[in-house]
Amino acid sequence: MSKLRLRVKRRERIVSAHGFLLLSLVLTTLSRANCQTCSSATDCGAGLYCGNCPSAGNNQPTCIRGQAIQPTSIVNGLPFNKYSWLVTHNSFSIVDAPSLTGVPRVTFYNQEDSVTNQLRNGVRGLMLDMYDFDGDIWLCHSFKGQCFNITAFEPAINTLKEVEAFLTENPSEIITIIIEDYVHTPKGLTKLFTNADLMKYWFPVARMPANGGDWPTVTDMIEKNQRLLVFTSVASKEAEEGVAYQWRYMVENEPGDPGVVQGSCPNRKESQPLQSMNSALFLQNYFPTFPTESQACKENSGSLAAMVETCFKAAGNRMPNFLAVNFYMRSDGVGAFGALDRMNGQTLCQCNTVTACQPGAPAGGCKSTDDINKTAPVGRGDGRSYSGTVQFVASVCQPLILAKAFLGSFFVTSNAAKCIISRGRWIASFYKPQQDIDRGQWSL
Repeated sequence: MSKLRLRVKRRERIVSAHGFLLLSLVLTTLSRANCQTCSSATDCGAGLYCGNCPSAGNNQPTCIRGQAIQPTSIVNGLPFNKYSWLVTHNSFSIVDAPSLTGVPRVTFYNQEDSVTNQLRNGVRGLMLDMYDFDGDIWLCHSFKGQCFNITAFEPAINTLKEVEAFLTENPSEIITIIIEDYVHTPKGLTKLFTNADLMKYWFPVARMPANGGDWPTVTDMIEKNQRLLVFTSVASKEAEEGVAYQWRYMVENEPGDPGVVQGSCPNRKESQPLQSMNSALFLQNYFPTFPTESQACKENSGSLAAMVETCFKAAGNRMPNFLAVNFYMRSDGVGAFGALDRMNGQTLCQCNTVTACQPGAPAGGCKSTDDINKTAPVGRGDGRSYSGTVQFVASVCQPLILAKAFLGSFFVTSNAAKCIISRGRWIASFYKPQQDIDRGQWSL
């Protein structure tokens, strides 16, 4: 066992509070570290796009980071639970995704990039809401556990085939899928993942550690080609289908608005307390109940850094393994990507960023700033890995045409063009009564 692994093993999940305070300060200070002005993506380097953040007072377009650095490219061979990974909330809920149900979609959106591009840009966890719908299993938003034609996105197998293609093309990458599960079809998930040709990458439940023990190393997972972790919100499916019950293996904070309240990080009601050491993985949700595209760049910047620190402390000085966000590329500088660099840096080598880690060096033996600038890896690929919406110049608004659904009680008229995302609460006033949200009847 390497000296670096021994150091991480001895520290277990604990990172020095002093070091994390410095992490938070660095995140806040450097949120707009790359302030090169631009007029288009061609003005920016690989892994960057041209954008601004008016909600944070930044109207001048600058080069903003749009790709993650995989921590295993710098410090490899440690247990899976020693790393932090980027997760997209409602990965399937994509702006401008065509309706496949024959009627216009009227719902919320959480991302702006295809799942394939999310993975290319460094996302390593996908949150997918699955439902029985139209004789198949679909990805969908819902009411009272039911998918409707105006809230449906696509058959789940379409997205899973994107995952299969990525894993096949990238034999050293590991993907985690977290399912909000409303599938009642017997053996539905088994059939779905089999038909998507993903069982060849399946990480078996039998290998998942009990009682908070370390996971296998990423090297072992890659060598055995067990590179797909799948979790379900339905406990019975672990025994019935071999799909891991999420809250047996990870703790999780409350999603939605409770997860973005500064200074507070309550655990999700289904989860064990965040400080529990019975689960080796920690999922931090960081997204508001109603996704707001125009505010996401602000939310994914300084506020994100502060909430990572809050949840770190709430979890007994344990760094999140998964950081789930909306509109993952939006920020006023480095955003979720920079947060993950510094989270991994603190955990893996007690440095302010993972690019400062030096395998084999003692804890805190970090590269100098000059060395970091010379050796920091950039995301694979270039601007071509982004979707056409990466410039964010088009409005994510659409007219809400006459629709009637939800037991005949929901109407939206075409009296004006409304913006589904930036005016999310306007839509909520039509068909998401607060008491229903409080009861958990709506799935976002």
